[in-house]
Amino acid sequence: MRLKSLLVVIFFSLALCGLSQNSIISEVEIEGNKRTTTNFLKRLAFVKNGSTLDSLKIADDVRRFTLLPSVASASFQLYEIGPENYKVVYNIVENFAIIPGLNVSQDVNDDIAFRTSLFDFNFLGQNQIIGGFYSRNVFGSYGAFWEAPNLFTRKLGFGLNFQNNVLQEPIFFDDGRDVDYKFDSSSFEFRFFYEHNFKNRFEIGLNFAAINYNLLNGDVPDNFPETLELNRILVVGEYQYNNLALEYQYVSGFRSLFSYEFTLDSKGDNDLLRNFFVGRNDFEYFKRVGAKGNWANRLRLGFASNSSTPFAPFALDNQLNIRGVGNVVDRGSASVVVNTEYRYTLYEKGWFAMQGNAFIDAGTWQNPGGDISNLLKAENASLFSGLGLRFIHKRIFNAVFRIDYGFSVGDKSNSGIVFGIGQYF
Repeated sequence: MRLKSLLVVIFFSLALCGLSQNSIISEVEIEGNKRTTTNFLKRLAFVKNGSTLDSLKIADDVRRFTLLPSVASASFQLYEIGPENYKVVYNIVENFAIIPGLNVSQDVNDDIAFRTSLFDFNFLGQNQIIGGFYSRNVFGSYGAFWEAPNLFTRKLGFGLNFQNNVLQEPIFFDDGRDVDYKFDSSSFEFRFFYEHNFKNRFEIGLNFAAINYNLLNGDVPDNFPETLELNRILVVGEYQYNNLALEYQYVSGFRSLFSYEFTLDSKGDNDLLRNFFVGRNDFEYFKRVGAKGNWANRLRLGFASNSSTPFAPFALDNQLNIRGVGNVVDRGSASVVVNTEYRYTLYEKGWFAMQGNAFIDAGTWQNPGGDISNLLKAENASLFSGLGLRFIHKRIFNAVFRIDYGFSVGDKSNSGIVFGIGQYF
């Protein structure tokens, strides 16, 4: 288990403090890896043949390996093979990293919507990610992805993707009328990844998109277009601070994930569709509670520079932020969402674990055309609570099937069941 591995690392770190600084690592071996290539793991490792014996670097290697999608746990053993000469052996327990996915929900017409996917998180044995998805949410959408986080060096990588997303998008107006547009977006994107260290990771790239909106039903206000289009080039990026410790289904620590996009160039209906800047930051905090408990928290902040358009980028939705609220029931140009839940392992044996959870989700939105003070108005806030179950395969990466039932706390009468793969956050 990863906690035991960490304790072993601490013990050896203390024991090695007394060793001579002249001690040398003469051999580095990796055992237990099956699909992940040995050369790839050795390229990631700080410790090389001929390195000075350094307990901190060995500990860093163990942590680096456990952060890989293909690795369930890692540990090490140190052997003296001669005067001031040592061999370090890293022991790897692999995850199964070819993961199918299936999300089932209701679409905006209360019919069945689904998303199915297949991803390999250890493509070529080098923890590259390759895969794609098909979804049906009134209309069909699809996408293909490839990422190689360590393609060029142990810190520098590259990725690209293509997506064609077609959705029925509810749009809300100040006078209370709701209309539906068909949203059609085709985009190609590439990104560079840079991992400064274990805790800090950067992404930056370009996104080329062609976007169309066509009225499906409803009466739009006078002089409001029934058809809109935009061709745009975006700078997209992400910064992640990750200080999480993972032990199978348990998580502890803090993570911050900031994602952003801003427009380099756009042609078309700029007044309604162009957002010069869109940013979102997730702050996540996890704490172990006893042997089987886990307290999980997320604060999500979002802001878009174009506050006057009804085509606002942040949606109030079951699958995105508040469980039980419904499917795209509101939109906003700024948002604040808080999710907190307590997870408890009800049953665990071998590779299988089952968790129960109790959660509270709350959020508030800035109305399109409104000002930031909208976030403080009670009528723009939603508060939901609920219960859920998690069925977990501990040896398959992200193999968590979740089901949650959320219900409104307050004046609203909404409630609903939300299914998905992976923890909600």
